[in-house]
Amino acid sequence: MKAVPRARSLPALLLAALALVLATVFAPGASADTSVSTIARALREGPVYVDPAARGQLSAADADTLARRIKDANKPLFIAVLPAGYPTADLFTDLRSATGITGLYGIRLGDRFDARADSSVLSATARRNLVTSVQGEDTKAQLTDFTDRALANLGGHAPKSWGGSAGDGGGVSGAALITTAAVLVAGGAGAYALVRLSRRRREQEQRAALDRLRVVVDEDITAFGEELDRLDFHPSEAGADDAMRADYERALDAYETAKQRMAAAARPDDVRPVTEALEDGRFCLAQLAARRERRPLPERRPPCFFDPRHGPSVVDASWTPPGGAQRQVPVCAADATRLADGRDPVIREVDTAYGRRPYWDAGPAYGPWAGGYFGGGLLPGLLVGTLLGSAMATPAYAADYGAGYGDFGAQGGYQGGDVSGTDFDPGDFGGGFGDGGGFDGGGGGGDFGGGF
Repeated sequence: MKAVPRARSLPALLLAALALVLATVFAPGASADTSVSTIARALREGPVYVDPAARGQLSAADADTLARRIKDANKPLFIAVLPAGYPTADLFTDLRSATGITGLYGIRLGDRFDARADSSVLSATARRNLVTSVQGEDTKAQLTDFTDRALANLGGHAPKSWGGSAGDGGGVSGAALITTAAVLVAGGAGAYALVRLSRRRREQEQRAALDRLRVVVDEDITAFGEELDRLDFHPSEAGADDAMRADYERALDAYETAKQRMAAAARPDDVRPVTEALEDGRFCLAQLAARRERRPLPERRPPCFFDPRHGPSVVDASWTPPGGAQRQVPVCAADATRLADGRDPVIREVDTAYGRRPYWDAGPAYGPWAGGYFGGGLLPGLLVGTLLGSAMATPAYAADYGAGYGDFGAQGGYQGGDVSGTDFDPGDFGGGFGDGGGFDGGGGGGDFGGGF
C-alpha cells in the first residue's frame, strides 16, 4: 500500500529535479559555462563575449557588429557582457591572466561598466577618462561609444588568434591545397594593396598635420625675426664685446636654422628641431640683453608655457587649467604678474575645427611643436590632463607624430595583441570593479567601487 503513494509522487519528484537543474544552469555566475577560463577562451577567438545569462543586454547581431568593428580596426580590445551577479573579486586580473593577451578589457556587468588595460597599449589616465565618458548609458550605446573612443586611442594590434579557425581534424586533399594556395596568393596581393593604401593614407594624414603646424611655426619664426629687427644691436657699436657678439651670432644662426629646417620639413616630427632652434635663439637674446644692461646672466630655463614667443621663463607659477589639476608651469615675468594679480595669462591659441583654442587643446599634431620648446622630462607634468597630453600618452602617437617628447607612450615590452601569458603588471588590472573611472570612493577587495 505504500507503493501507491510513491508511484503517484514520481512526477512531482521529476518536476522538482528538473526545476533544480534549470535553476542551477541559469543562475547568474553559477554555471561552469561562465567561468573566467571560458570567457578567456572565447575572447582569444573573438573580441566580444556575451554570457548566456546576459543575452538580454546585448543581442547577437549587436555583438557581431561590435566584434566586426574591433577586428576591422585591428586593435586589442576585448569586451565581455556578464550578468549582474557575476563575482567581481580579482575579475580583471584573473581574466587577463587567463587570456594571456596584452590589450584593453572592458566589462559590462549588469548595469555597471569598468575597464582595465596594459599600460603598453593605453595609459591609466586615458583608460579612466574612457570609462568615465560612457557611464550611465544603456548597454548597446555604452559599448558602442566605448569601442569607438577606445579604438581611436588604443595602441598595438589585434591578436593573431582572432584570424585563425580551428581545423576539423580531417585529411586535406590536393584540390584543397591548390585552392588554399590560390587564396593565399590572392590574399597576399590584397594585403599588399591594403598596406600601400594604409601607407598612402598615413602619409596624407601626416601632410595635413604638417600643414597645420607650418602655419604656427611660421608665425613663431616671423615673431623671432621681428625681435631681431627691434634689437638695435651692432657688433661694432661702442661697448660691444666678444661675448655679446657671440650671443648675437648664435641668435642669427638660430633664425636661419629654423627657416631652413622648416622649409625642409617633410613630416610632423621634423618640426621639433625648428622650435628647438627658436628656443635657443631666444635664450641667446636674453643673454645679450643682460650683458648690455650689465645684469647677471639669466638662468637657462624653458620658455613661457603660455606662449613660447614670450621668451625664457623667469619663475614657476601655480596654474590650474579649466577642469584640470593644479600644476607648476614656467612663466615669463609678464604672465607671472598677471597670475599674481588674479588675471588670465596671455595664452597661445591656434586655429582648430572648433575655432581658436589653446595649443594644448588643439590636437596631437602640436606635440612636435611643443616638444621642441619643452623637451626632456618637463612636458608630461605640464600637459597632464590636457587633450594634447592625453594624445601623446598613447603608444600609437609616436608612430604618427614622432617620439621623444618627455616620457610619453609605452617604450618596449609587450605591445597590444602580443601573447604575454601572465607576464604583465598586475597594477594595471588591480582595484575593485567600478574604480576604473576615477570615481570617488572605491571598492576594496574586488567589491564594487564608488561611482555606481
